[in-house]
Amino acid sequence: MTDFNYEGIKSDLNRDEIVERLHDTLSEFRYTHCLRVEKVCRGLAAEYNGDVDRAGLAGLLHDYAKERSDQEFIDVIKNKHLNPKLLNYNNAIWHGIVGAEIIKDELGIYDEDVLNAIRRHTVGAASEMTQVDKCVFVGDFIEPKRDFPGIKEARKCAEESLDKAVAYELKHSIQHLIENNRNIYPATFTSYNYWITKGDL
Repeated sequence: MTDFNYEGIKSDLNRDEIVERLHDTLSEFRYTHCLRVEKVCRGLAAEYNGDVDRAGLAGLLHDYAKERSDQEFIDVIKNKHLNPKLLNYNNAIWHGIVGAEIIKDELGIYDEDVLNAIRRHTVGAASEMTQVDKCVFVGDFIEPKRDFPGIKEARKCAEESLDKAVAYELKHSIQHLIENNRNIYPATFTSYNYWITKGDL
């Protein structure tokens, strides 16, 4: 039970109903991850003067569409006339950018600050990245169950500044993608080029 309900962000659903939808939609692993990210995002927003409720709701919903089929994403891209270049990528990109459209349709959440944070939580953005965006981008990366080489440094960066944590995450993610011979979404490079000069790594 929480003492917040996201009532200031327009939706026909309250938090308990949103959590129930998450539980019905996601595996237990992904569901509990989303709950942890929500908590971390709210904490980061409180620490760094962000919008706590918008960061929390975006953190809660960031992986809402993560376990959908590729065909569902492809259909949404085509039916909503999203950038056709998205078809060249996969779930790693789709669950944020396309997932925001699914959230609008299924949960009735139209707040652009929340939706943009969900769209950007894997690829970032350049100068237009808001405090809410940063909180979700970083919160997803450092939530308590994350365990990978570099996680201690990532958490240390987050304790020093959001900008530093964003820069560290982008650098770490690009290195990981290169090491695994993976395609890199162009916005990720744009984000890296901008934030690496702001993060003071």
